[in-house]
Amino acid sequence: MYEYFRGKITAVTPYYIVVEAGMIGYQVYVANPFRYQVDVQHEKKVYIYQAVRENAITLFGFWDLDEKNIFVKLLNVSGIGPKSALAILANDDHQGLVTAIDSEDIGYLTKFPGVGKKTAKQIVLDLKGKMEEAGIQKELIGQQGLALSSQTDSNQYLEESIAALSALGYTKTEVKRVSKKLAQFAGKSTDEYLREALRLLINK
Repeated sequence: MYEYFRGKITAVTPYYIVVEAGMIGYQVYVANPFRYQVDVQHEKKVYIYQAVRENAITLFGFWDLDEKNIFVKLLNVSGIGPKSALAILANDDHQGLVTAIDSEDIGYLTKFPGVGKKTAKQIVLDLKGKMEEAGIQKELIGQQGLALSSQTDSNQYLEESIAALSALGYTKTEVKRVSKKLAQFAGKSTDEYLREALRLLINK
């Protein structure tokens, strides 16, 4: 089982990043790919969770150990798979997530794609009061060192952020609802556009 890769980010897509470590390019699925930037000169540590199934071995990556711990906790909840867990992690208000779980805020939890009332109640049942056991603190988690995208076209930032929302599982209706507001947002990177889109979706 892998703990982390230390390597160069050679590709960033709406679905995954490619981490080159030991002359091998690993396809790694992450919550917000555009938080990373292509950089073939410097190495980045990416924490890894390896999921093994009968017909596939999939790698999931995380900005820091706290983010990985949240992912693992979510996977232990019945009804939450890797895609749903990544969609929850994509919203960087992890403090809000922990608070919602501890306060049994079902309405907040059902705003994430793939999370209905039944699953939201299960999250509360399984994780209430337990998030800090994995070293997850009730403060802003995983905020350090946000990387800016190297692209220059703001329209491209918008298009990439919309593609990333679809990759996370948000419906066309949900994406369309925030697209108009995003078009008026003066973001400077795809990461900023995606964060603003997630903020709009969660605070609807």
